[in-house]
Amino acid sequence: MSRSQLVAEHLPLLRRYARALTGNQASGDAYVAAMLEALLQDASLLDERYGPRAGLFKLFTQIWNSVSLNDNPDVATLALPPERRLSNITPLPRQAFLLLSLEGFSEEEVAFILNTDIAETRRLTDLAGREMAAEIATDVLIIEDETFIAMDLESLVKNLGHNVIGVARTHADAVALAKNKKPGLILADIQLADGSSGLDAVNELLRVFEVPVVFITAYPERFLTGERPEPAFLISKPFQPAMVSAVASQALFFQRNSRNRAPRAATG
Repeated sequence: MSRSQLVAEHLPLLRRYARALTGNQASGDAYVAAMLEALLQDASLLDERYGPRAGLFKLFTQIWNSVSLNDNPDVATLALPPERRLSNITPLPRQAFLLLSLEGFSEEEVAFILNTDIAETRRLTDLAGREMAAEIATDVLIIEDETFIAMDLESLVKNLGHNVIGVARTHADAVALAKNKKPGLILADIQLADGSSGLDAVNELLRVFEVPVVFITAYPERFLTGERPEPAFLISKPFQPAMVSAVASQALFFQRNSRNRAPRAATG
């Protein structure tokens, strides 16, 4: 497989990671573009001791830690209070937590990516958990038509300290529940069994009030093409509990607050 094919194979998940780190499609993609530009200029920058995927994430991390693209006025970012901006939360613990929980790297691979050791990786991950613990408790709406998956998600988010306000199995149910109870977080399947769309339901709700959304789908590649507005927070089915925890925590860091949200433009 050629170098370009290797990069293309791992690019969708790297873009997902970049968006989880920045909370924004444009900003995350800008960092990935900067990494690709650096790689085009000097192919030797890709360290493949732990495989090409870990090498790409390592190079991306070097770019992320050295280039302030979020300060570029041409890159749209979420207008959040400074104290709630994820970019102001300790960067290394955030990266360690995401690499382990969202991307599924081993501790050894994370240590390689972050240029540290396993003991420090564990310390950073623990610190990230403590920093996020005070921020993530909220009311959660689950949009999922598969009973057992909905039950798993409900149990998981309750164990994380959230309150589940309801499980919606159709577009209409989701809109009715959300407008009545105003969730602080939505976990949404994209394609529902009755033919309705969780994505359409979310977009309808986002025209009324602002709420962080994590999309869950068996076909993530359909929504990571770079050709249209895409979800910033996306989980693949089947999912691991740690992945849901990681992504939900990241999404919640970008909310203004848990109630009385101002309307904003729909995305996705």
